[in-house]
Amino acid sequence: MANRPSDPNKSTPGSLTLAVKQQLGQFQLAATLDLPGSGVTGLFGASGSGKTSLLRLIAGLDKSAEGHIYIGDRALLDTQRGVFIPPHRRRIGVVFQEARLFPHYQVRGNLTYGMPRHATSRFDEIIGLLGIEALLERMPGTLSGGEARRVAIGRALLSDPQLLLMDEPLTGLDGARKEELLRYITRLTQQVDIPVVYVSHDPEEISAIADHLVLMNKGQVQASGSLSTLLQRFDLTHQLGGFDAASLLEGEVVAHEEAYGLTHLALDCDHQLVLPGTSAPLGRRLRVRILARDIALALTPPTNTSYRNQLNATISDFTILPEAPYTVELRLSIGTVALRARLTRKSWDEMGLKQGMQVTALIRSVSFNAL
Repeated sequence: MANRPSDPNKSTPGSLTLAVKQQLGQFQLAATLDLPGSGVTGLFGASGSGKTSLLRLIAGLDKSAEGHIYIGDRALLDTQRGVFIPPHRRRIGVVFQEARLFPHYQVRGNLTYGMPRHATSRFDEIIGLLGIEALLERMPGTLSGGEARRVAIGRALLSDPQLLLMDEPLTGLDGARKEELLRYITRLTQQVDIPVVYVSHDPEEISAIADHLVLMNKGQVQASGSLSTLLQRFDLTHQLGGFDAASLLEGEVVAHEEAYGLTHLALDCDHQLVLPGTSAPLGRRLRVRILARDIALALTPPTNTSYRNQLNATISDFTILPEAPYTVELRLSIGTVALRARLTRKSWDEMGLKQGMQVTALIRSVSFNAL
């Protein structure tokens, strides 16, 4: 990592590793991370937790820090060795909360500004992914907020970055435009083969887009790991309260019941979920989000019920949190996946539930995103 020799003029794809300290008035940032070299990492935390400060250090927009930042073997910052690569040489694309487009250039000019010659071959691909073909001859002042953000994302990608940083790109958009842009970003991150660090304080955004989660609190990294794994941790329940104790599962579309508007999603060879109908083709991967409060338990599979999703499960773990003494938090094992549930303590006692017990999980509702 930081002690390896590095040629700053030679880029090597790889993970983002860093250990930095920064004093900003009374606020101190002290973060150590080793992030995956692919996929989307969600940087989550309350306002003032240090998310944007850390992003600025990675981008090279702030020099007042000590420590190191590497992408693979390439040092972007290493104060022990006297290395600081300026922002324009870091090969990092940055998308801010504001689009920051050049007002006197058309969209095409904004997209190609600073674009290296070898990136021209990707121009059509990028504008197609972002759905901005019809905007190329428009001026920035005529764009809606969502359109301007898409152009800003395209410009960042056409700079041929090794890493894409996104600082709350949906801030300020209304519900419909926010949902539309999130769909474009989700599609983009699935098809563009560079790692993305996505800053947000919105759990729904993180749940829809991220593979990895970094939880920031008061300038420090409180937890870092697979998003689905962190959501199962009882000790993070309070800090991840905005996620509402949800579980994230992934599966493959295996059937449609068009007469009833239903879609069947295989979690593994033995377990399926029935979802509201979707146009996703057979074989498409979907990410399913299930809230703990939307799961009920039964000792035996019930009959004559409207619950379409009844899954055989084993109680693998449980706890009673100090801040919620009348509620029991459970982890259920369902084949190869884990599912989080929440019961009243009275229900737990009356049903005689215990760790290792076989139960039936009744799932009231799910939300999902195409992968």
